[in-house]
Amino acid sequence: MKKHEQVHSDFFEREIKKRNIKPTKLLPLWDLLGVGLGFSSTILGKKAAMLCTASVEEVIGDHYKNQTYKLNDDEKELKKKIMKFRDDELDHKDIAYGHGATKKGFYSLLDKAIKTSSRIAIAISEKV
Repeated sequence: MKKHEQVHSDFFEREIKKRNIKPTKLLPLWDLLGVGLGFSSTILGKKAAMLCTASVEEVIGDHYKNQTYKLNDDEKELKKKIMKFRDDELDHKDIAYGHGATKKGFYSLLDKAIKTSSRIAIAISEKV
C-alpha cells in the first residue's frame, strides 16, 4: 500500500507543477489531521486502524471516480491514470477488511465519522 501511495503522491505532485495548479492552502492541516486520525485509530486497536484505512480509501476511491467525470475528452491519459489509482485505493480497502476492519457495533459510528470528515476535507480543499 505504501508503495502505491507514494506513486500516487509523486504523480499528482508532478501534475500540479506541470499544470501550474495551486494546491489547497490547508494541506499542512490535512497532513496533521491525517496523522492524528491514523494515530488515534491505532490506539483504539487493530480493527479500528484497519477500518480507518478502509474508510479513507473508500472515500478517496469515490473522489477519484468523481474527478474523472470532470475531465474532458482530451484528458484520456489522466483519466486512465486516475482510474488505476482508484482501483489501487479499492484494493487497499479490501486489504484492510482482510486484516480485521469491521463495521460492527461501535465501528459503524467510527466508519461514518471518518468518511464524513474525509468528505468534508475534500469539499473544503476544492474551495480553498
